[in-house]
Amino acid sequence: MKKILLVEDDPNLGLLLQDYLQLKGKFDVVLCTDGEEGLRTFNKQNFDLCILDVMMPKKDGFTLGKDIRKINAHVPMIFATAKTMLEDKSAAYDLGGDDYITKPFRIEELLLRINAMFKRVANKTASGEEVEESQFSIGKYNFDYTTQLITAGEHIQKLSTKEAELLRLLCLKKNTVLTREEALLTIWHDDNYFNGRSMDVFLSKLRKYLRDDSTVEIINVHGKGYKLLVN
Repeated sequence: MKKILLVEDDPNLGLLLQDYLQLKGKFDVVLCTDGEEGLRTFNKQNFDLCILDVMMPKKDGFTLGKDIRKINAHVPMIFATAKTMLEDKSAAYDLGGDDYITKPFRIEELLLRINAMFKRVANKTASGEEVEESQFSIGKYNFDYTTQLITAGEHIQKLSTKEAELLRLLCLKKNTVLTREEALLTIWHDDNYFNGRSMDVFLSKLRKYLRDDSTVEIINVHGKGYKLLVN
């Protein structure tokens, strides 16, 4: 049985989601009502997925997600919030979130997203994607996808999950074109406008991380996508 950490400060909604996911999804759902309780619970137990409300007392969902990522770099996270601004969606993905659902939402939709996420994780495990091609040399930099670190001498740059996934795709396509559609569908599973804007932000950050090596460049290929050039 998959175990889910649900952190939701609205007790009525939290209990409703917990009951539905346990009954219909057959999941073991642990409910917490604030971010601090959620972090304590995550530290004590093993979870297969986290569903985090963003607007919470004591510790908001984004801060909680950041703290969880320090403990476990790969556990899937879904952020749930009434916010609809692009900046909030970008923040969710930048913190390593895997999905984002806007309130009010239908519980059935949340269950569909959870099942789809577990299916993607199972497919990655079956294909060996998690352990395959995890070490890359990029000019003077070394990139470890598993630890999400870029290193150059004593300099170490920690990446968010989305940054690491995007850089890995670029490395796998080094000196060839990574299409915009492929990147969006592989990482965000949807090539809509908002996800495209989020990806542009992450590309800018990756360029900043690699800027001290003049032999390395991430370029835009007009009408197609991007290319990681390493001379």
